[in-house]
Amino acid sequence: MSQVVKRTEDYYDSKDADEFYFHIWGGEDIHVGLYKHDSQDIVTASRRTVERMAEKLEGLPGNTRVLDIGAGYGGAARYLAKEFGWQVTCLNLSTVQNDRNRGMTAEQGLAGLIEVVDGNFENLPFDQDSFDVVWSQDAILHSGDRFKVFQEVDRVLRPGGHFLFTDPMQKEDADPDALAPVLARIHLDTMGSIEDYNVFATQLGWDQLEIVRKDHQLIRHYSAVLRNLESRQEDLKQKISETYITNMMQGLRRWIDAGKTGQLAWGILHYRKVEAD
Repeated sequence: MSQVVKRTEDYYDSKDADEFYFHIWGGEDIHVGLYKHDSQDIVTASRRTVERMAEKLEGLPGNTRVLDIGAGYGGAARYLAKEFGWQVTCLNLSTVQNDRNRGMTAEQGLAGLIEVVDGNFENLPFDQDSFDVVWSQDAILHSGDRFKVFQEVDRVLRPGGHFLFTDPMQKEDADPDALAPVLARIHLDTMGSIEDYNVFATQLGWDQLEIVRKDHQLIRHYSAVLRNLESRQEDLKQKISETYITNMMQGLRRWIDAGKTGQLAWGILHYRKVEAD
């Protein structure tokens, strides 16, 4: 496990982070949403991202096997299981988030379709050709070796399988000084980029099916999270430390500023592993 992944695990297992992401960031879905307007609520926008991604997989059979890497609280897995009857494995490094995932999955009667596995995506604990789809939402940025993640995805995907994901990314021409405050907040030296991910896919021999750029949605989402946190911070002081709240508001503003000055990218990326000859 890389040091970046270890720091991420420690962070998301903390009480402050768990309470913040569950109560403020979106609950079941803790990723960037697709907003129809600036004032739309986080839960609706975040679920729309799941729905739009799932539309790109329509037509896959009922016995489809999905691996969600960096699954968070498992909202996408439950949607895919309910809507399509697919078998979904959630791989996530936070045991705290995984416990919430298992609880919500059981409450919704989906334990027979969803497995939750503790682990990290730089070393997937699955056999070769185990899955028809690998899915991820806003998680790969937390890797210290993103090409290793792609290699692991390639290993566990069957030939012809799909890799569908979103990720906060830096633009190829991002200003290092303008990007520095964002990277400092998440303890990274770099973020991935669309160009990086296309190179990785080419090296692995994958087909690029679609890249949907929605950079403005990252700004909208972080702005919505900031408004939600500001409006509820007094109530949250019983659940989350004041230091965490202060630091989070500062960090969110830095992401918003970097997005507005054109340093950041976000979108839906869709690749397919080439069929064997």
